[in-house]
Amino acid sequence: MIIVLPAYNAEKTLLKTYNEIPLDIVDEIVLVDDNSTDKTYQIAQEIGIKHIIKHEENLGYGGNQKSCYNKALELGADIVVMLHPDYQYTPKLLHSMCYLIANDVYPVVLGSRILGKGALNGGMPFYKYVSNRVLTLTQNILMNQKLSEYHTGYRAFSSSVLMDIAFQKNSDDFVFDNQMLAQIFYEGYEIAEITCPTKYFEEASSINFKRSVTYGLGVLRTSIQYFLAKNIGVKNEIFKK
Repeated sequence: MIIVLPAYNAEKTLLKTYNEIPLDIVDEIVLVDDNSTDKTYQIAQEIGIKHIIKHEENLGYGGNQKSCYNKALELGADIVVMLHPDYQYTPKLLHSMCYLIANDVYPVVLGSRILGKGALNGGMPFYKYVSNRVLTLTQNILMNQKLSEYHTGYRAFSSSVLMDIAFQKNSDDFVFDNQMLAQIFYEGYEIAEITCPTKYFEEASSINFKRSVTYGLGVLRTSIQYFLAKNIGVKNEIFKK
């Protein structure tokens, strides 16, 4: 199993995140520094992370993940877990998430902030919670699914799923996450969710209101594209291998 850490200005939280990773089940850790302006890269080196990639320019959240997954697949991962190094999601769930994949129960597992009361209890801003719920309901209707949320950044994948979807064609921005889930459903895979506590604090990464609106519009666009491709046969680039 390989953990990928898409990092941007994570100097204050990287060590705390790393120290909670259960290394007994981890083969490799990959950190991609998306041209941070702080000491993220140096701290990753000091920790002893073996595989560190530093982008010479900021490629965006989606562009960062593309580098993460490409490197994990290059290293021969059987399971890939994407964990934010901002300590918003606890690494302590890794055993549970990977167990479901390793035992062929589900090929993809999400850590959901919405199952239970983790989101609001963890400090998620109320407007983001409401937006999450509205977008998720809309997506479930358009995509005929029943996820509790599509917007978590805590995800575990069988490598076969990553190799079967065209994630390279996705956006380099935040909507990348949503496009990936749409691609996974489009290819007929099932996705499991487990309850995940979350933390919102000053050092945790978050997008501002303007970026949130842009993200929300991108999510709706992705869901409509999925609906048209799946039900009417109107193809879209992200659903072509």
